[in-house]
Amino acid sequence: MLTPSQTPAFIKDIQHSVNSALCEDLGISAIEQINNQLDITAELIPENNTATASIITREDCVVCGVEWVNQVFNVLDTAYQLTQKTQVTWFVKDGDLVKANTPLFELSGNSRILLTGERSALNFLQLLSGTATDTHKYVACLANTQTKLLDTRKTIPGLRSAQKYAVKCGGGVNHRIGLFDAFLIKENHIAACGSIEQAIATAKANHSDKTVEVEVESLAELTEALNAKADIIMLDNFTPQMIEQAVKLRQELSQQHTKFEVSGNMTLETLSQYAKAGVDFISVGALTKHVKAVDLSMRLKM
Repeated sequence: MLTPSQTPAFIKDIQHSVNSALCEDLGISAIEQINNQLDITAELIPENNTATASIITREDCVVCGVEWVNQVFNVLDTAYQLTQKTQVTWFVKDGDLVKANTPLFELSGNSRILLTGERSALNFLQLLSGTATDTHKYVACLANTQTKLLDTRKTIPGLRSAQKYAVKCGGGVNHRIGLFDAFLIKENHIAACGSIEQAIATAKANHSDKTVEVEVESLAELTEALNAKADIIMLDNFTPQMIEQAVKLRQELSQQHTKFEVSGNMTLETLSQYAKAGVDFISVGALTKHVKAVDLSMRLKM
């Protein structure tokens, strides 16, 4: 699995997200304005006090968010200009499946920094671990099938790369990142272009190196998309029975290179039915838009 440290663009995203979160919490407009007087509650503690803190999960989860936590304390250490940096000791790594009450990491350093960074750090960790954990549950339903679980663009604004990384930690696969890296031709695009065939032809002419996916809502539209040689066809709100017909039609038209994706109201209870019907991908928006944060707890020891 790729980690953020292996992808330079990802490091930039993490830095931006963490800076924004800290600025929001401290009531400032730029990260350069951080100082140790902004957290008025932490200011109650003597400036040179040190402490340790232990962070545990209150529920079973798949861990995700290590680098975001690290970056929170890196930023605060730099801003406070202390000679002794905060020590972050991890007992787990991204992608680990852990049980409730498992210690995740330990902090050691200036008390003000630990308390100022606590909420921002845990917000990232609990949210991303929630996405990874839900993804793991969906992936488990696809065990022993050839179907891959995809995420969507239905992400929390500003946290797309983070949530898509969390999906990978949970065992899922990333769909397109945005509007720039692949085509997804939907109903309104088709209406504006005039037909499915015209939309696909124009897409291939404009960007021959990009994957062309088109959404269809009926077997008639599916036939048109197959004949137009789409790379991927999204079968929107197809029943398992309709998918079996679609798979048969793909074979009859000798278009086995075209992959099938199904989307729309996918649940843990119905996932395996669609996989067994023969789709290549199942996309689930709930992975990132209905995420429930994992319950975490931090305890400080002076």
